[in-house]
Amino acid sequence: MNRGIRITFNAPVVITFALICLIATSLGEITQGETTLMLFATSRTSLLSPLTYVRFISYVFGHADWAHFIGNMSYILILGPMLEEKYSSVGIAIVIIITALVTSIINYIFFPNTILLGASGVVFAFILLASFTNFKQGEIPLSFILVLVFYLGGQVMEGILSNDNVSQFGHIIGGLVGSIIGFKANKQSGYEDL
Repeated sequence: MNRGIRITFNAPVVITFALICLIATSLGEITQGETTLMLFATSRTSLLSPLTYVRFISYVFGHADWAHFIGNMSYILILGPMLEEKYSSVGIAIVIIITALVTSIINYIFFPNTILLGASGVVFAFILLASFTNFKQGEIPLSFILVLVFYLGGQVMEGILSNDNVSQFGHIIGGLVGSIIGFKANKQSGYEDL
């Protein structure tokens, strides 16, 4: 008996993340960037302000415009469900939080004039983490090495050669976080869970 096709909520963390990003970007568009700067962008602000600590994570939800949002969400929604299935919902939430925190804290300390905004670091974490999906004990996948060279190498070169207001540093840190988590998770847990 044919029961028909139904829509499933297959990757709750990734889908919820994308929906929060959609809401944050919509609010930014409606308020002409005011909510984005107030809630969804991080830079060196007073440590006495509670919003400084909120923005250490919430900056990954805001995006400069729809093109920025669509670019990031395309990767998040392509890679995220596969990663969430492999590493669990909790594991992917941990990857997102660690990527956001590490990137924003390093940015706060070393780049006082740089405003971080968007999920690009999470995208790079997902890209490098995805290259570990076929990891076997005692091996480093060639695909991981190639992704590392092309994506992170490209970001280093862009950071040196361009002045386009894109934080290649955030991309690099996200990629490194994804690499470290992917390597440790697969090595320690028999390739299943974070």
